[in-house]
Amino acid sequence: MAKSRNWKKEYAARSEYLKAYRKKNKDKDASRTAARRKLKCGKGKEIDHKDSNPKNNNRSNLKCVARKKNRAKGARKTNAKR
Repeated sequence: MAKSRNWKKEYAARSEYLKAYRKKNKDKDASRTAARRKLKCGKGKEIDHKDSNPKNNNRSNLKCVARKKNRAKGARKTNAKR
């Protein structure tokens, strides 16, 4: 019989990982939030940074795109590195 999973341990590990991630990416998250405030997009839309630099919040660099399209852009960028 298979050993049961330790959900508490997994949850705690995930929680620690997320805390570290948030601390590491605090400045990027702040820049993204500032961009969201500048350019209000409708439901299901996200802010896209045309040059993929989250710190460049010039209005000419921002556009509203569908969430699916914006995530696909990131996936293409990640897969290109492989």
